[in-house]
Amino acid sequence: MDPQAAKMIGAGLAAIGMGIAALGVGNVFAKFLEGALRNPGAADSQQGRLFIGFAGAELLGLLAFVTMIILVFVAQ
Repeated sequence: MDPQAAKMIGAGLAAIGMGIAALGVGNVFAKFLEGALRNPGAADSQQGRLFIGFAGAELLGLLAFVTMIILVFVAQ
């Protein structure tokens, strides 16, 4: 296989990782909103966990993005 083609396939797989991270962020906020609507009194105590879940999912998306950029522009 041509090395340039392998780089682009790897970058495409990393882009899939960014899409999955976006789904994870949406899932985190959806579950928080669902729980907050069921029990509004407990929503304030769970907000810290919301941001931790958001940060974790977003970190995975950023790592996939950095991997994609490295594969496209830096790797030879």
